[in-house]
Amino acid sequence: MRGIKIAIANQKGGVGKTTTAINLSAALAQKGRKVLLADLDPQANSTISFIDMLGVNTSMYDLLTDSGANSGVTMGDIIRKTNFENLDLIPSRINLAKLEGKLVGELDAPFRLKDKLDPISKHYDVVVIDTPPTLGLITVNALVAATHLIIPIQSSYFALEGTDDLLETIERIKARPNPELEVLGVVVTLHDRRTTLSRDIYDQICQVFGEKVFETTISKSVRLEESPAYKESIFTFAPSSSGAVEYANLCEEVIRRAN
Repeated sequence: MRGIKIAIANQKGGVGKTTTAINLSAALAQKGRKVLLADLDPQANSTISFIDMLGVNTSMYDLLTDSGANSGVTMGDIIRKTNFENLDLIPSRINLAKLEGKLVGELDAPFRLKDKLDPISKHYDVVVIDTPPTLGLITVNALVAATHLIIPIQSSYFALEGTDDLLETIERIKARPNPELEVLGVVVTLHDRRTTLSRDIYDQICQVFGEKVFETTISKSVRLEESPAYKESIFTFAPSSSGAVEYANLCEEVIRRAN
């Protein structure tokens, strides 16, 4: 498991992308893997979960635009150490929301992240890429750069709405810019096993994605919601919680599938 790049993507908001990116990264690091978490979401929630935003002067936007005042910005200028052993971070800021306007008309626009990550990824076992809740240029950059994709889907009534658009985007990416992209799996999040609706939605997700659905589901958890506010992963914030157990189990599945 070396040089693998895993994008966490779904254009729907509130499905647990950032929660999964944070805690899967931490779980892999805890397993002794050297991990780089790339925050590609302008909301910067992955960044906020690990470092103080006041200290972020250069970020993902500077790396991907690389022009004018940003010219010559390197990965070494951007990557930040976290307090979590084996886990580094490429931080994001709200200015990343301007990326699409900045790169409009640029022929290499979908390849900016790939071009920056490829040279550095050999120094990491895994790069985890957190994405925004859209299918725009930022998410396309993640899918072009990634070797694998994890799709979080909430077990709610509208869970599968928009799935066709996501799958169509994945197929377009595989057709030309990144034929090696592989869907590593679908993880069901915010799951409540006690309700009939959640169980029914889970069955529907399994019917659509089949064996791609991870055995591990991520339950609704107050602890998972609280931990980023304390700049901790679930493993240091509430190590005995259901969320910690579930993300540890998901990590094991990811390692098995990616090897």
